[in-house]
Amino acid sequence: MAPIGNLRHRPGRRLTQLYAGLVLYGVSMAMMIRSGLGLDPWDVFHQGLSRQTGLSFGTVTIAVGALVLLLWIPLRQRPGLGTVSNVVVIGLVVDATVALLPAGWPLPARIALLLGGIVANGAATGLYLGARLGPGPRDGLMTGYVARRPGRSVRLVRTVIEVTVLALGWLLGGTVGVGTVAYALGIGPLAQFFIPRFALADPPAAAPTAPRTGAPAPVPTPPRGAASGTEHAELR
Repeated sequence: MAPIGNLRHRPGRRLTQLYAGLVLYGVSMAMMIRSGLGLDPWDVFHQGLSRQTGLSFGTVTIAVGALVLLLWIPLRQRPGLGTVSNVVVIGLVVDATVALLPAGWPLPARIALLLGGIVANGAATGLYLGARLGPGPRDGLMTGYVARRPGRSVRLVRTVIEVTVLALGWLLGGTVGVGTVAYALGIGPLAQFFIPRFALADPPAAAPTAPRTGAPAPVPTPPRGAASGTEHAELR
């Protein structure tokens, strides 16, 4: 996992971006729920649990997020402010937005809600991940597992996790439909578009001071495995 950002650097911008992203994420989930055309895999699971338990969608989202966060302990993952905020804020916002959005929209409006929700979800992902104050609990579960088992593909692990929760959610009564497929096809390109545009970096480390004798400062040796300036780390 990438190191968690330094909150001492541009804290106002980081916190504003983090919470704007989490609020928008909750709104985007509510839009997809009200479209009635299908949800992303984790939300199919959340909706199925909500229908079986009678708890609100947001309450289930918070509970599942907290339980997933407990799985970070054996993976030795370190949550950030963004991780804990993700668990709480999104669930509260999705319940509030669902309460404000009426049900029973005509089909063209439902399609617009679905498409708008998917785009908003991609933008929200770029905002809260770009703040670099910690990933969501579900993403951290995936990356933490791969970090402990370097031979595993991130793409494969994510696919296995999401197919599993999708199947469980469908069995519990969650909504699977065209929106599920549209989300699966669209969220990757949208996240790839938005994340670089919102990404915040920590300030560069100060260069070492040259000795008083006038000798040139030693050139720091890059850490083993570091990429060159023309290379970028890429999840498989």
